[in-house]
Amino acid sequence: MLILGIESSCDETAASVVEDGRRVLSNVVASQVEEHRKYGGVVPEIASRRHAEAISDVVRRALDEAGVTLEQIDGIAVTYAPGLIGALLVGVSFAKGLALATGKPLIPVHHLRSHIASNYLAHPDLKPPFLCLVVSGGHSHIVQVEDYTKFAVIGRTRDDAAGECYDKAARAMGMPYPGGVALDKLAHEGDPTAFPLPRPRVEGSEYDFSFSGLKTAVINRLHNAEQKGEEINKADLCASFQHTVTELLVGNTMKAAADLGADTVVLAGGVSANSGLRAGMEAACAERGYGLYAPPLSLCGDNGAMVAAQGYYELLSGHTAGMELNAIASLPITEE
Repeated sequence: MLILGIESSCDETAASVVEDGRRVLSNVVASQVEEHRKYGGVVPEIASRRHAEAISDVVRRALDEAGVTLEQIDGIAVTYAPGLIGALLVGVSFAKGLALATGKPLIPVHHLRSHIASNYLAHPDLKPPFLCLVVSGGHSHIVQVEDYTKFAVIGRTRDDAAGECYDKAARAMGMPYPGGVALDKLAHEGDPTAFPLPRPRVEGSEYDFSFSGLKTAVINRLHNAEQKGEEINKADLCASFQHTVTELLVGNTMKAAADLGADTVVLAGGVSANSGLRAGMEAACAERGYGLYAPPLSLCGDNGAMVAAQGYYELLSGHTAGMELNAIASLPITEE
């Protein structure tokens, strides 16, 4: 079964053709990073306009590189939630047009579900049930994946997402967008014990995260040093920050796995590309004898292949939509 996946939730216009939810035939991504870099972050209006300009060519290239025609496609999957509403609308509208013109099933896909599904493309042996840590610029969730289309949220951030915290801390240190990548790189040159930073806990919710206090602590360190005319070692601060975030993410995930009896742990989302998180999770899972799966770096960011992969399983479960489908800026992973 061939699924065309379309992704436009933030600043990547992407399309892909995937066979049977596991085999990538094409994966085309048009990135807007360079344009948004001069503003220090994604500008929603610019992102929407660039999606509108790029989407037709991106989809055509995905079909051409896969060597298939629209007539050979069995379903059209599209990210409809969550994300930037204007950006989402471009992808949803384009997918609806294709579905209407071809008579193919229209498959609505939740963005976080598709990030989890990126692992199916890289690991043919991975099947639910498993526990997944989904970390990105907008989300930090511990999700119990009971089946391909059945999810339960075990823990989540109460304020900033981990990726958002990375980008804001990096921006405060004068690093270019996307800051998380630059911070990760510089952290390798520093001492992770140089700066004691807070490790916030959410009282009464042992699997939940809170990162806003950590972000504020980093910014205060920088401001205090500036006011005193002191030079701060940014490599040490990056290393200490990354060590703290990793400790929080890994610690809560390991506790959830132990309490739920899960022996398979999965990483997903843009921040799953972070070297500190991957190393910390590998060490923790090896110590406990858990199996660990993570997507290759090429599939950590937003892409159409992950949408097509999850779309395949949504279609098998009968989750399709009509022309009434609309984009939704915020939606829990558990809703269909």
